[in-house]
Amino acid sequence: MSEPEETDDGRFDHTAIEPKWQQAWDDQEVFRIEDDAEDPEYVLAMFPYPSGEMHMGHVRNYAITDAYARFKRMQGESVLHPMGWDSFGLPAENAANERDVDPRGWTMDCIANMKDQMELMGLGFDWDREVTTCEPEYFQWNQWFFQQFYEEDIVERQTAELNWCPDCETVLADENVKGDNEECWRCDTPIERRDMDQWFFTTTDYAEELYDSLDEMDGWPDNVREMQRNWIGKQEGASVSFDVTTGDSVDIFTTRLDTIYGATFFALSPGHEVAQQIAETNDDVADYIRRVEAADDEEVDETSGVFTGEYARNPATGEEIPVYVADYVLEDIGTGALYAVPAHDDRDHAFAREHDIPIEQVVEPAEDAAADPTDIDVEEQAYTEDGVLVNSGEYDGLSSEEARERFVEVFDGEFRTAHSLRDWCISRQRYWGTPIPFVECPDCGYVPVPEENLPVELPEFVQTTGNPLDAAEEWKQTTCPDCGGPAERETDTMDTFVDSSWYFLRYVSPDLDDAPFDTGQGSDWLPVDQYVGGIEHATMHLIYSRFFTKVLDDLDMLNGLREPFENLLTQGMVRKEGAAMSSSSGNVVSPRPFVENYGADTGRLFMLDAAQPEKDFDWTAEGAQSAHDFLQNVYGLTADFAAGDIETGEGGTVEDYLDRKIRATAAMATAEFERFRFNHALQAVRDLVSLLRRYVDTTEPSEDILDDGLSTVTRLLAPVAPHIAEELWELLGGDGLVAEADWPDADKPDGYGVERRLVENTREDIRDIIDVADIADPARIEIAVAPAWKHRVRELAEQADGDVVGAVMSDDDLRQHGEAAADFAKEFIGQEHFDDQLPPAEETAALDRATWLIEREFDADIAVYGSDDAPEELARKATPGRPAINIEESG
Repeated sequence: MSEPEETDDGRFDHTAIEPKWQQAWDDQEVFRIEDDAEDPEYVLAMFPYPSGEMHMGHVRNYAITDAYARFKRMQGESVLHPMGWDSFGLPAENAANERDVDPRGWTMDCIANMKDQMELMGLGFDWDREVTTCEPEYFQWNQWFFQQFYEEDIVERQTAELNWCPDCETVLADENVKGDNEECWRCDTPIERRDMDQWFFTTTDYAEELYDSLDEMDGWPDNVREMQRNWIGKQEGASVSFDVTTGDSVDIFTTRLDTIYGATFFALSPGHEVAQQIAETNDDVADYIRRVEAADDEEVDETSGVFTGEYARNPATGEEIPVYVADYVLEDIGTGALYAVPAHDDRDHAFAREHDIPIEQVVEPAEDAAADPTDIDVEEQAYTEDGVLVNSGEYDGLSSEEARERFVEVFDGEFRTAHSLRDWCISRQRYWGTPIPFVECPDCGYVPVPEENLPVELPEFVQTTGNPLDAAEEWKQTTCPDCGGPAERETDTMDTFVDSSWYFLRYVSPDLDDAPFDTGQGSDWLPVDQYVGGIEHATMHLIYSRFFTKVLDDLDMLNGLREPFENLLTQGMVRKEGAAMSSSSGNVVSPRPFVENYGADTGRLFMLDAAQPEKDFDWTAEGAQSAHDFLQNVYGLTADFAAGDIETGEGGTVEDYLDRKIRATAAMATAEFERFRFNHALQAVRDLVSLLRRYVDTTEPSEDILDDGLSTVTRLLAPVAPHIAEELWELLGGDGLVAEADWPDADKPDGYGVERRLVENTREDIRDIIDVADIADPARIEIAVAPAWKHRVRELAEQADGDVVGAVMSDDDLRQHGEAAADFAKEFIGQEHFDDQLPPAEETAALDRATWLIEREFDADIAVYGSDDAPEELARKATPGRPAINIEESG
């Protein structure tokens, strides 16, 4: 056994241990995975924006995946656990601008610093697979993808009203706008609306699959799937056309075609093309649209609108109904136009009341509905439920469902599915991103840069207002690939979420020169088995990554892979002093000074032991100190054993108890590690360490059992506190590195859970008796297992169907116990749940194994009586799973 790395006071020295084992892992290439590995366990943390210092809140995410990856590696799995840098985008550019430096220089400095912090924490990444998205070797494939998508009509240049952040000076996708106040997701500035020509990925082509496949993604949290369902949206309905007196035929989409006979007005969104057309000659409409466009959300009431002077013909009634432009009609929902039925829609009802528009009921409750038709007053409140048709001509009496089916044909409509998801605007008017590989030619229009000329790299950075690429004249001026005439490069760059939509594929083959990733290997190694990251990306990165994966499969690059991440875990925040840990809050705990004082293992243990990964937890000095003290306790016990300072002996029934406890702890910890319940697993390890300490302090322990116990503790701690675990493994004489050792046997002993409950309940009962009887000094404690016949009564009671006493008294052997058996049977009448119980002999054996614990807790002689040898008076009080107890006091 090795000499321990100790301080003068016998405690381990983390400043010596941690660099030592980090170097050993590097030398042995523990975390490196070979390209020929077959279907490795792919464990992935969302890669970071390298825009500043890391703190322990960031580290928690990586500690989670590192612990799980180490656990899987010890179970014998090949593990892919890579890391890289989401290094393009606004965070890095804004940080560089604040410091008046080049974004690239700032970014690369941040990467070096953050990588150093990750290595300081002992995070086991395969750095041979590191990717950096701002490097041409990576972003050339963004450009290549863009052109492949363009050839497949998945890229479009559209004119649309877009979200503009005046502070960041760039367009934002819908997913980048947060909150009811519609603020920029990065700088919290209220966004503006601008009509602009921009590049889009047509995510709407995949809306149906993106929505429907969520039902099959059982490895994702329900709340994330629901957030995506709400964002993507899905409505089954129908489209029909209304002829307008402007000469236009306007399509609407509705889920309630059964109400068409009740349409009393027609409404257009302010941005609808017909509304814009009317505004050209109608000053009232033009003024209203300008006011809506200029107003904040709170300034325009949902009932606001303006009559256009035009009418739409209701195809059901033939009547002309007035056309309004109304703010509550949204341009990007449905078609941006609707027929309004005030009697059966709440918003239509409110608008109609405000503008004195007729309200006509065309649906009433069906006979089996809870509501009474005579109680419905649509003048006061809309009736929005399905029912049967009234005031609908020849269709009166049809159910709503029947009418919706019938009316699609009657009114020349078509069934449609509408989604809330919009196409993804990827254009950004910023420097620090992937240049879009197109040129604009006066004669040829937009022309893709030839593939052999990729990547299009960024010019030298020059600080300027607005878009720096637009000001880079020398870089911007080029020639058209088609006609050879003068042309200008596209000056927009790609949204940084393009980078993160496929990075998990690049890790598979990061050095490949002629393709973004190896298709065969990517198909074999994907999907990611376990993905960990923040829930804030539920409707951005996660949707975009799913979209990208489906497109790449349709391009025959993924051999049928449609979803990138099989299992997803969204980690909670680390809080300190009542707020989420962040630089802006001034409450960060930086890794470097913490590691200097306490060591990386202390921080890792505290974060994983404090709460389940999905939960927030509060960082406290007391919690960190407790984690540090626990590791010192484990080290001290192991070092004493390794040094021969613990006197050992032969052992007996105590060792049987310890052996079962060790095996049960390994089984419990394994199950909890699989479920990412590290805190539960670590509590089981703490309990085992406490028991081993008591074993050493109160007995002459078996060397083999103590070695087994400490070896098991060491391996169970290795994923969470890997440095100290390596030191303990070396002290114990383990082969090689514990990072590559076999995980402990995880077979829980038969009946262990029942045994544990029996022992704990018995100890608690003894405490209660001592307390109630005010026994100051117990001298002898007798514990009697229930007689076998009582176990038989309980067994029959569990099997009986109603007549418990009859079932018991029909048993010849039990009838011999007469009234005692019948009385005991009555105790089970009406009992629906029966806990598992041990047979009498196993109950006796379990208590015998635990005698040493009880004896040392109460400092008394212990006698355990089996079911056949207990004193009659004592046995009469015992029941299965609840032994009888008699305590004799000293003196």
